Amino acid sequence: MNEILFLFHILIVFAFLIFSLKMGKEFLFSFIILQSILANLFVLKQMNLFGFEVTCSDVFAVGAMLGLNLLQEFFGVEFAKKAIYASLFFALFFCGMSLFQIFYIPSVHDINHCHYNAILSVEPRIIAASFFTYFVVQFLDLKFYAFLKKVFKKHYFIIRNSFSLVLFQLIDTILFTFLGLWGLVASVSDVILMSFFIKLLIIFVLSPLVLLFVKVFKKWNILNLN
Repeated sequence: MNEILFLFHILIVFAFLIFSLKMGKEFLFSFIILQSILANLFVLKQMNLFGFEVTCSDVFAVGAMLGLNLLQEFFGVEFAKKAIYASLFFALFFCGMSLFQIFYIPSVHDINHCHYNAILSVEPRIIAASFFTYFVVQFLDLKFYAFLKKVFKKHYFIIRNSFSLVLFQLIDTILFTFLGLWGLVASVSDVILMSFFIKLLIIFVLSPLVLLFVKVFKKWNILNLN
């Protein structure tokens, strides 16, 4: 059951990503910010997938990085850099506002405070590791993707994009596992292998689809590049 939901999850993120690209840089900019918040919000939810125990945030993390690559590809590195700063700004705002919801004393009729508290007052180490890893990896990807774009002279989009995604999702997985989960899980290596395997599946499903639609958009000149 989870495998079917996982496939639909990837396809829905892909559909919104492509629609955001078609609508222009503001839509894609907003999509990246939302994906970054969702990735950090759902990082603690775990599920069984293909016999592995993984988090539910991997699709959002890959979607955000893919969106960042597309933003840089079509709208430039400076605008992509602004998207990372904006993601950090609004992620911090989200965390701050979450604290208010936890600190408010609930009424005697409230039945949801315990659920909000369980989600929003999670272990600080894990959340800090998640945010730190996400933004470090995004900045590294930004620089490396710009380098690949220059080396390949803006050609071979699928190679540049896939290589960048695979490399930095591996770094993301290793960094977060050591910072957030070291000492909390039985086998760090198993967690890294399982999580990276799932991210590879997401990348190899998304990348060809994105390439196809980018080619269609370019051919029919329907990208809003303003």
